[in-house]
Amino acid sequence: MTDVPDLLRLEDQVCFALAIASRSVISIYRPVLEPYGLTHPQYLVMLALWGREPCRVKDLAEELRLEPATLSPLLKRLEASGLIARHRNEQDERVLDVSLTDIGRSLRNEARTIPPRIIDKLGMSHDELELLRRSLWRVIEASHTT
Repeated sequence: MTDVPDLLRLEDQVCFALAIASRSVISIYRPVLEPYGLTHPQYLVMLALWGREPCRVKDLAEELRLEPATLSPLLKRLEASGLIARHRNEQDERVLDVSLTDIGRSLRNEARTIPPRIIDKLGMSHDELELLRRSLWRVIEASHTT
């Protein structure tokens, strides 16, 4: 008699493992980001802006894979904390641009300590994490092509 795998076993579900991994990793970020006054979603916005700014809110939403309605409150909080500025595009007033303030730019230098601290807390090698990151991007891309 052949063992037929139980396709509905919770522990074998990719979605379950991803959900738990996501919550677990984000919980590791929480105390690391707290001294900077950032939540994990705000940190992702800052990472995107440190990579390229100024940028259009629409482009930022696409890069972060967020709906504009989800991104807008994040931007408002970052603006209230003095890290970013939102302003109308000079060529097209319908377009909203986002740029870093001097405080937001200077935070980048302090934030350089965050990735090594997270890697240390995870207790995984850089190579292991790189392999995981590549695999996750393959999952993300595959889920968008179906």
